[in-house]
Amino acid sequence: MMTAGRQVMGSGPEALVGLDPGGAGAMPAGRGPRESRAGRVISRLRQAVGEGADGGPHLGPALHPERHLGGGERSGVPGGVVGASSEETGSLVGRLEAAQRPGDAAGRHRPGRGVPSGACPRTLGKGAGVPAAHRRPARAMTEICDQDLSGASVERVSFRGATFTKVSLSDATMRQVDFTGTTIRGALFSRSRLRGVELVDVEISGEVGNVVVNGVDIAPLIEAELDRRMPDRARMRPDHSAGFRQGWAILERLWEGTVARARELPEETLHQRVDGEWSFIETLRHLNFASASWVDRMILGQPSPWHRLDLPWDEAPGWAGVPWDRQARPSLDEVLAVRGERQATVRRVLAALTDHQLASRVSRTEPGWPQMEGCPVKDCLRIVLNEEWQHRLYAERDLTALGHDD
Repeated sequence: MMTAGRQVMGSGPEALVGLDPGGAGAMPAGRGPRESRAGRVISRLRQAVGEGADGGPHLGPALHPERHLGGGERSGVPGGVVGASSEETGSLVGRLEAAQRPGDAAGRHRPGRGVPSGACPRTLGKGAGVPAAHRRPARAMTEICDQDLSGASVERVSFRGATFTKVSLSDATMRQVDFTGTTIRGALFSRSRLRGVELVDVEISGEVGNVVVNGVDIAPLIEAELDRRMPDRARMRPDHSAGFRQGWAILERLWEGTVARARELPEETLHQRVDGEWSFIETLRHLNFASASWVDRMILGQPSPWHRLDLPWDEAPGWAGVPWDRQARPSLDEVLAVRGERQATVRRVLAALTDHQLASRVSRTEPGWPQMEGCPVKDCLRIVLNEEWQHRLYAERDLTALGHDD
């Protein structure tokens, strides 16, 4: 699946899930020592990670937000990756690697053997197990990259304000962790289990399938509610050729209104991003890439149908010969000219489409993307419909924000 700036695969719902801590069931003010359940959990988490009631970590001055190095990513997450320098406390990478090794003659503690009171079972270098008030200040690191820390034990460490990019946490176990205020983009949560968690004021947007919350699979409920709110949405999952033609006609009509709305804003505004998501023009560039990929390449067999302004999703690995100019700032009319050609190609393919062709499969093994064998034509076309539908919703949302900014 591709959210703005990300891959949108399939046709699953976009979920917005949240609980109002001040709504029904919230703890009334003035209840004395009986704090809310969420408050108790947050207090325990702060104690576990070494933070005070004000949210500030008790791990030394260098781990406070004002000492973080580096700027935020486009997702808006502030600060850089923090750790300790080898000069004072040993690098964080070095400490984590050391944590994976058993004790040696130098006196490293084996897990569970002679560990000082209050220390982590696996000592993470100098200062581990030392009361916070007596620890030497750690120096901030600019980056930790290209490391394999599989099997490491990380305890009582603050990553407050840190940035994690292309990090694998698969099969990890997390206990008493605080995700308050965290922004996660382009993440895979397949086969994940969350137990005893507090989801309060949480917004989730993405592909949802077989998601069980307190014993209830919420995916079908979300799907039904979104279809109720937007009746045309169900038509983006056709099974017959006539349904695809109908769905595409709906999309073209809806996009005409969205583009007309965009033209009411200054051209420069259409290059602005909202909350780190693609700008309006970048969104159109990506849709041009999507239709070229799944229709021109996969269905029509053109090995390299790209235009220089086509824009893959942000997490794409990159391919030789496939344009990916993130700095380009074409005019709206330039992008719409390419888009008009791509829309005409889709319209032509759908006009000639039969149910027999829809049931066939296609393969493309040439360099580039997609590169797969036996892909159903129906899947290729459904991806295009889903891309067009989802990204128009994102575009409308951001145009509203940009209009309010004016």
